[in-house]
Amino acid sequence: MSTQQDLPPSKDGLFRTKTVEQSIRDTEEPEHALKKSLSALDLTVFGVGVIIGTGIFVLTGKVAKETAGPATAIAFVVAGVVCALAALCYAEFASTVPVAGSAYTFSYASLGELVAWIIGWDLVLEFALGTAVVAVGWSGYVRSLLDNAGWHLPDALSGPDVAKGFGFDILAFALVLVLTVILVLGMKLSARVTTVVVAIKVAVVLIVIIAGLFFIDTANYSPFIPEAQPQPSGSGLDAPLVQLIFGYAPTNFGVMGIFTAASVVFFAFIGFDVVATAAEETKVPQRDMPRGIMASLFICTALYVAVSIVVTGMEHYTELSVSAPLADAFKAVGHPFYAGVISFGAAVGLTTVCMILLLGQTRVFFAMSRDGLLPRFFSKTHPRFRTPYRPTILLGVLIAVIAGLTSINELATLVNIGTLFAFVVVALGVIVLRRTRPDLHRAFRTPWVPLIPILSVAASVWLMLNLPAETWLRFGIWMVIGVVIYFAYGRGHSRVHRSTK
Repeated sequence: MSTQQDLPPSKDGLFRTKTVEQSIRDTEEPEHALKKSLSALDLTVFGVGVIIGTGIFVLTGKVAKETAGPATAIAFVVAGVVCALAALCYAEFASTVPVAGSAYTFSYASLGELVAWIIGWDLVLEFALGTAVVAVGWSGYVRSLLDNAGWHLPDALSGPDVAKGFGFDILAFALVLVLTVILVLGMKLSARVTTVVVAIKVAVVLIVIIAGLFFIDTANYSPFIPEAQPQPSGSGLDAPLVQLIFGYAPTNFGVMGIFTAASVVFFAFIGFDVVATAAEETKVPQRDMPRGIMASLFICTALYVAVSIVVTGMEHYTELSVSAPLADAFKAVGHPFYAGVISFGAAVGLTTVCMILLLGQTRVFFAMSRDGLLPRFFSKTHPRFRTPYRPTILLGVLIAVIAGLTSINELATLVNIGTLFAFVVVALGVIVLRRTRPDLHRAFRTPWVPLIPILSVAASVWLMLNLPAETWLRFGIWMVIGVVIYFAYGRGHSRVHRSTK
C-alpha cells in the first residue's frame, strides 16, 4: 500500500506533476480502489450509449435544412475525423495511465497540477450540465409518449417551462436518482443495463435506416451541395467569437457550409471521451481502452452518416422538420407508425446518455478527491460494491435537483466548450509526455506525433472559436471560480504538495 510519504513529486510549484507510477500505485490502495470488471465490448457499448442521443434524432434535420443540405453526411464525416484525432490521443493516455479521471489524470501526469485542476473543474461542469440537460430532454420525450397514450402529468410536475410560477420536472429528477442507485450498485450492473438499452437504441436506428431506404427519392439529393449563402450577422455576445476577433462570418451551404455544419454536428459526438474515465475499472486497459474508444466512435460515425443520407433522401432538405426530422419524414411518406418507434428509441437512448455522463462526472470527482484536491472523504469506495458511492450519491442528488428545477438549455453550449477544451489539453499532454517520459511503456501509440496532436488542437480551437462569445464569458467565470477554490483549498491539501513537507 502506498502512503503520502512515498509519493515524491517530479517538481514543486503550480506545475508539479504526479508521475504515472504514482497514479497507478494509488489505485492499489484497498479503500480507494475501484473494481475491475469491464471488457472492450463493455467500453464500446458505453461509448455508443453516450454518443447516440438527441443528435441523431434531432440535429440531422436542423443542420440539413439550415446549413448543409444533403451534404450533411459529409459534415458528419468531417466532425468524425476531428473526434478521431482527439480519440487517438485519448487512446494513448488511457492505455498508458489506466486510472480514473480521464483528461484530469492525463494532465496531472504531463502538464502539472494547476492544469490538471483546471481541466478537472472543467469536466465537473461539462458532465454535470450534460447530465441535467439530457435528463430534461428525456423527460420531454417521455411526456410526449405519455400524452399520446392519454396520460398527462400536471403542469406543476412537468418542469419550469410549462408551469406558472414554481415548476418541478419530476421525471428528470426521478431518472437521475434511479441512475445514481444503479451506479452505486456496481459498474457491471451499469454495463448490463447499458447493453440492453443500447441494443434497443441501435435497433431503432437500424430500423430507421433500413425502412427509410425504401422511401428515398434521389431527386431530393439535387443539389447535393446547395449554393452558398451568408449567415445572418450576429451582434454582441451572441456572435461567434471568430466573428468578433477576425471579422469572419461563417456561411450556410456551399463547401464552407459543410465545415460550418461540422462545427454544429460535432456536438452529436460529445461523450466518447467519457469512456476514458472508466480506465481504472477495465480488466485489461492497455488493450481494451483504445479498442473501446475507437470502435464506439467508428460505429456512431457510420450510423450518423447513414441516417443523414436516408432522411435527406426521403424528404427534400428545405422541407425537413427541425424539431423531429426523422419522425416527420416518415409521416410525410405516409408511415406515422415509425414516428412512434423513433420517439420511443429517443427516450430509451437518452437514458444511457444520462447514466454515462453521470458516471464520468463521479469518476473525475473521485480521482480529484483521491489526490487531495477535493476532500478525501469522497475518495472512499463502497466496501461491497467497490464503487465511489459517496461522490455518486452527492452529485446524483444535486444534479437531480438541478434537472428538476431548471431549464438549462441555454447553458448546453458550456458542455461543448468544456469538451473541446479537454481535447486541447489531452492532445498537448501527449506531446509533453512523449518528451518528458519517453521510457514509458505505451500499449497504444498515437501515430505521427506531434502532427496528429497539433491537428487535434487546431481543429478543436477552431470549433471553440465558432461558439458564441457569451459561452466563452460563462466558461471564463466558471474557470475563475475553480482557480480560487484551488488556491484556497486544493493546493494546500494536495497529496503531492504534502509529500514535499
